[in-house]
Amino acid sequence: MQTILGANGQIAEELVRELHRNFTTNIRLVSRNPKKINDTDQLFPANLLDTQTTENAVEGSDIAYLTVGLPMNAQMWTEQFPVMMKNVIEACKKQKCKLVFFDNTYMYAKTNEPQTEESPFVPVGQKSTVRAKMAAMLLDEMNKKSIEAVICRAPEFYGTGKTQSITNSLIFDNIKQGKKLKVPLKDNTFRTLIWTPDASRAMALIGNTPNAYNQTWHLPCDDNRLTYKELINLASKIYQKEFNYSVIKMWVFKLGSLFNKQAKELQELLPRYKYDNIFISDKFKKQFPDFKFTSYQEGITKIMNEQKQ
Repeated sequence: MQTILGANGQIAEELVRELHRNFTTNIRLVSRNPKKINDTDQLFPANLLDTQTTENAVEGSDIAYLTVGLPMNAQMWTEQFPVMMKNVIEACKKQKCKLVFFDNTYMYAKTNEPQTEESPFVPVGQKSTVRAKMAAMLLDEMNKKSIEAVICRAPEFYGTGKTQSITNSLIFDNIKQGKKLKVPLKDNTFRTLIWTPDASRAMALIGNTPNAYNQTWHLPCDDNRLTYKELINLASKIYQKEFNYSVIKMWVFKLGSLFNKQAKELQELLPRYKYDNIFISDKFKKQFPDFKFTSYQEGITKIMNEQKQ
């Protein structure tokens, strides 16, 4: 049995498909309101804030994947994420279940420094601090060898379906809606984006590779990094349509945060767009040389094709 904890997001949905395709049809989906992806999926409604319910959700599982997401709300993150992590860790320890934690890069320094699995945590702001705390909780248990676990870390997403990210919101969603594209802060800093299904496929592969455990992995990305200017130029070629964009300065976001809660929640994340984002996934590519990741050309073409449907 392989169990997905937090089974409603785009990452989780792609993970379920990949597990079913290549690893097992014995899959349990856990969330407040889980929905089947495959006919054989088992549904388990649960609130991971409850200790006993979390243990029940994990019971009988060989591997549990923690992919739970929360709305972009700093207070909710601070109050709920560490509780969920603690409950999941304890449940996996009691049930002798392996744990695969899907993580982000918020805790890394917002600088030009290349990000590797050994990069130190330098959290600034509530969300970054919470994510650093969650990862540290699991690393501590891994170091004590009290749990067999692995951390799969991804940079910003882009993709089809329900993919949520600043890039999707300001660029690809605006293309679909026929609006002018927007770029946060700078159009000439290099971005590392991961194609959403690639993140899920890589996580399924790691989770089902016994010698991949008890370490951190950066999930595979296209190393042909683009600036937003280059990304939009590439999109213009693929769509065969000239896309115009405007660069939104920090003061505009700050002004918007006075009136818009979503803009306020973004403030902590925006400084990373001032710098090149060099996310290194060489470790994964060396360990899994046959894994085919999606190029920006391929990814943008798939987004365009979905938008035409």
